[in-house]
Amino acid sequence: MLPQEIIRKKRNNQALSTEEINEFIKGVTDGSIVDAQTASLTMAIFLNKMTKEETTALTLAMRDSGDVLKWDDVDGPIIDKHSSGGVGDKISLMLAPMLAACGGYCPMISGRGLGHTGGTLDKFDSIPGYQTQPSNELFKKTVKEVGCAIIGQTGNLAPADKKIYAIRDVCATVESVDLITASILSKKLAAGLDCLVMDLKCGNGAFMDSLERAEELASSIVRVANSAGTKTKAVITDMNQVLGYNVGNALEVAEAVDYLKGKNIDPRMHEITLELCGELLVSANLFDSLEHAKESLQQALDSGLALQKFQDMVSYLGGPKDFCEDVWKYLPKAKIIRPVYAKESGYVYFMDTRGIGLSIIELKGGRTTPDQKLDYATGYSEFCQLGDMVDKNKPLAIIHAQTEEQYEKAAESLLNLITISDKSPIPSRCVIKKVS
Repeated sequence: MLPQEIIRKKRNNQALSTEEINEFIKGVTDGSIVDAQTASLTMAIFLNKMTKEETTALTLAMRDSGDVLKWDDVDGPIIDKHSSGGVGDKISLMLAPMLAACGGYCPMISGRGLGHTGGTLDKFDSIPGYQTQPSNELFKKTVKEVGCAIIGQTGNLAPADKKIYAIRDVCATVESVDLITASILSKKLAAGLDCLVMDLKCGNGAFMDSLERAEELASSIVRVANSAGTKTKAVITDMNQVLGYNVGNALEVAEAVDYLKGKNIDPRMHEITLELCGELLVSANLFDSLEHAKESLQQALDSGLALQKFQDMVSYLGGPKDFCEDVWKYLPKAKIIRPVYAKESGYVYFMDTRGIGLSIIELKGGRTTPDQKLDYATGYSEFCQLGDMVDKNKPLAIIHAQTEEQYEKAAESLLNLITISDKSPIPSRCVIKKVS
């Protein structure tokens, strides 16, 4: 089967067979298909799109290009969530131990920061000793004995996706809904999941900035994942403002631990976390209703069990055994920690959330090159929320920087990215829509 004939067929807007897709992905994986051919096919898919059957076949072929984890010795449902990325989005850090505390098993395979969005793995890399690339044996042991483990993609997990994504990234085909669907799900299905919930961010701080685009991707992921045998729902959530009070790797870890301790909880972040956890627990038949699931999740938080699960996960994966007792004993701190105030008193009316995410990169908390070493200490704490009244006593945020130059640049950015008004904005829903 000639690769150029498969490319020609898709170029001419014809549906590919499962056999043709399997053959092409096999060639991508073993190197017999060259990058130029892969780039050509991805552009043909970008322009002409795929049917649900084609996207499902592509997802499964990419999943099966490497290891597919089995959980035969685990006595509960294998469940997970995936976020499309946001600013201040640390929900995974709380969600996994909360699910474990309620009877689920969560083998979460996460990624690093992408563009203006923070990466879950980068947050865990700020914890000394924590292994984000453990052996499969340690990963499976942690999931089985603790109930959750958050790690990065191993070398032989959906390797075809790694190759194809690298090519898409430099060939202007990243935004294809069909290719995004296959990329996300190939990794998640390789983790051997029974149930998945997709947290699809929508707003000026999300990759999907309109509800229409978010709904398109949500529908695609739900259709394909369910066709592939993994029970899946999508929750579209608001990303028109920073999620939570802290932005930046170590700062977000600290906020997540505080959340698990019941301290300084952002109501929007709490609502979204309970919604995503609850949907997964109901999908996995661990609870008969969303209401009962949320009650159990709150009990797991109040009793300290979810916090203990987080600590156990950190310990099993090489981090400090007393990490949660005093996170700042271990997390890195910036040299300059200083507030920035608005030029005038008023309500926080609007924020350019994407711009705020990009300003973290200026603080060296995000990447401009793939191999860049991050500064895990920098970022913002006590970040304002839409509708907050700010004045000379209430800052927009506290900046964590390493130099005066970094501080001044970050302060200038925030003053330009946050709009203050004498009117309070109309409150928006943080859970916008569900797709199942």
